[in-house]
Amino acid sequence: MAFTLAAPVHSELLIKKSRFIGCVQPVADRAGAIEVVAALRAQHPGAAHVCWALMAGGQSAANDDGEPGGTAGRPMLEVLRHQQLDGVLATVVRYFGGVKLGVGGLVRAYTDAVAQALLDAPRVERVAQCTLACSTDYALEGVLRRELAQAQAQLDEVTHGDAVHWRFSLPCTQADALVARINDVTQGRAIWHDADAGNSHGA
Repeated sequence: MAFTLAAPVHSELLIKKSRFIGCVQPVADRAGAIEVVAALRAQHPGAAHVCWALMAGGQSAANDDGEPGGTAGRPMLEVLRHQQLDGVLATVVRYFGGVKLGVGGLVRAYTDAVAQALLDAPRVERVAQCTLACSTDYALEGVLRRELAQAQAQLDEVTHGDAVHWRFSLPCTQADALVARINDVTQGRAIWHDADAGNSHGA
């Protein structure tokens, strides 16, 4: 089971005059992470390093930002992985205090900055969402709206043309049951489409 965070949480450590400002926050993908890191650089122009690690499925990444290789980003990523987090960005801004910490000291400092922030971080279960798309006759619009509301599916888009075209999302674990229910109440008259490409397929 994977978790993400409900909100950003910060930490601050002072180690041999170097200041480490940590933050863990929910971020969906690499593009979002890069935006956050760019904003941090702008906020901390005097910082020596802005290191980061992103745990986001296939887009996971780690960046040492000039620290010796493997002393910052990778240890930060391991903390996120160890705590079963996904869709989470960890950042640590370092202001250099003039005293070198050595490889082991850096690994500990970056690890601790992230771990300390996570102590107070509210976790939420990460539920995989599926998007479904179908089209129905106008006569079935009320029926479908009722079924979607009952299933607590999120209605993303409804368009009216030759038919009513629906696009909605819900937890993947509930998708098959809702498809079966809609097929039942519409007596097979709902036409299912690929939610990404819009190509129809038999349900």
